[in-house]
Amino acid sequence: MHISLSLQAGLWGLLAGGALVIGAAFAWFVHVPQRLIAGITAFGAGVLISALAFELMDEAYQRGGFASTAAGFLGGAIIYTAANWVLAHHGARHRKRSQGQQPSEQEDPGSGMAIAIGALLDGIPESIVIGLSLLAGGAVSFVAVIAIFLSNIPEGLSSAAGMKKAGRSATYVFGVWTAIAVISGVAAWAGCAIFSGFSAGIVAATTATAAGAILSMLADTMIPEAFEHAHDAAGLITVAGFLASFALSKLGG
Repeated sequence: MHISLSLQAGLWGLLAGGALVIGAAFAWFVHVPQRLIAGITAFGAGVLISALAFELMDEAYQRGGFASTAAGFLGGAIIYTAANWVLAHHGARHRKRSQGQQPSEQEDPGSGMAIAIGALLDGIPESIVIGLSLLAGGAVSFVAVIAIFLSNIPEGLSSAAGMKKAGRSATYVFGVWTAIAVISGVAAWAGCAIFSGFSAGIVAATTATAAGAILSMLADTMIPEAFEHAHDAAGLITVAGFLASFALSKLGG
């Protein structure tokens, strides 16, 4: 049975997004030491940074040249930063934090919705990248899928731990991450289906835009959590994640 490229993209996006639910389940049902959460987060950050450098940015540059890549990269960072600033002022500033930084709904009414939207904002660029990767050669970038899957586990783990400490219900926590996993699949499908008819320059700029948004997300949310609790080991663990993703990119190539 032949499966269209866009449907393949959607299924890969759903798989990568499902790692958020896996991470959330660990946080909810298993006591995970804070330092271990931070270490896993640091590793995931390193994985994504490597994928950005050697998969997304390089692919964007090869397809569209420096101008499209640079414009998209900066644009993605600006868009993410602006949206994140708005959400941060509505209670979503600490959505990836695993300790007691997240406000409860009683402390900050509306923060639950802001945190959910913020988590969605973090996940969409990664999923679009999966869809765009199929446009390059008709096959998904397994390195990108693996990198996003590996980074999504600590994202779901850390954020769900913080949600639990803030007193949010299991229905809220698993509802948020399940919905985002499904939307991740839709976003990956859209990245392939919508952009299949666009020029190489537009695809390159879109890929770079997603890369800029992802790097901004790492700097704003995941890295602070990792370095606050993993302390001196955070840098080494981040490098290990970077190296693992780099090795995958070379072995996969």
